[in-house]
Amino acid sequence: MSGKTKGYAATAKGKKLELIEFDLGPLGDDQIEIAVTHCGICHSDMSMAENEFGWTQYPIVPGHEVVGTIAEVGPHVKTLKVGQRVGLGWFSGCDMMCASCLAGDHNLCRNVEQTIVHRHGGFAQRVRCQAMWAFPIPEGVEPAKAGPLFCAGATVFNPLVQFDVKPTDRVGVIGIGGLGHLALQFMNKWGCEVFAFTSSDSKQAEVKKLGAHQAVNSKDAAQLQKLAGSLDFIISTVNVGLKWSDYLKTLAPKGGLHFVGAALEPLSVLPVELLGSQLSISGTPNASPAVIDKMLQFCARHGVEALTESFPMSRVNEAFDHLRSGKARYRIVLANDIR
Repeated sequence: MSGKTKGYAATAKGKKLELIEFDLGPLGDDQIEIAVTHCGICHSDMSMAENEFGWTQYPIVPGHEVVGTIAEVGPHVKTLKVGQRVGLGWFSGCDMMCASCLAGDHNLCRNVEQTIVHRHGGFAQRVRCQAMWAFPIPEGVEPAKAGPLFCAGATVFNPLVQFDVKPTDRVGVIGIGGLGHLALQFMNKWGCEVFAFTSSDSKQAEVKKLGAHQAVNSKDAAQLQKLAGSLDFIISTVNVGLKWSDYLKTLAPKGGLHFVGAALEPLSVLPVELLGSQLSISGTPNASPAVIDKMLQFCARHGVEALTESFPMSRVNEAFDHLRSGKARYRIVLANDIR
């Protein structure tokens, strides 16, 4: 099969994405090739297109919330087959030999491959990955809405597993957007008492439908004060700096403030704010293959899904503008119409 394909690429910082043709090269022995049907848009796709992280090599085809069918498998691939519907997220390969991989933490691999870092992603006809990073989509998970689960979903589900969040815990979510609206659903179905921090009064009714037991206006000091010393775990999904001391004060002894949003501003926290109640600050990347598979089964069992808006892939620049405007509710999915 030819390695040539087409995709929407940023060719320089500040430029609109345009359709290009590129060559994927030979398929690796342990790789699969996915014929893309849908691909979600994450804020990180825009960040990579604009080189906000400093990692981008142009041209770059973004897209790391991929759903499609397997078009080809390498000779060493035994667990997947052509025609199977799968998803692909932020990671697309690992060395399988380092201490992290051998411990099952493939997402922490020292040589982990990221789907849109120094390679082309899923705003394309075809995309490739190591077979272990392609996940069969279970029955009960709608393929057209499944893409965001492989980045946004896995990112907010991972901390529940890594930090042993309990069904009896009182938990908070900062930022009710692409990540946060899934975090509310996961935490509710996990059994937690869920508090949604939002600066928008217009979202208060909606966050309760998504699973929050209480909506908290993060700009209201009195509402924050009522929560003082009561929350066991808070996940921040935002990509901006906030007054983190206000949130630390809502934590119970041994509570944790956890970051999954890729904010680019330094944290402004005094160590003394952590000492008295033995608080912690932490962060996690996207999940390992085992945790992603667990998340998919959880979604199928409990009906967790992204709330999505759909655009044809040919209107990707319009979709980017919609995301930048802050109007997306809550995740945008591109339907592939490349010919």
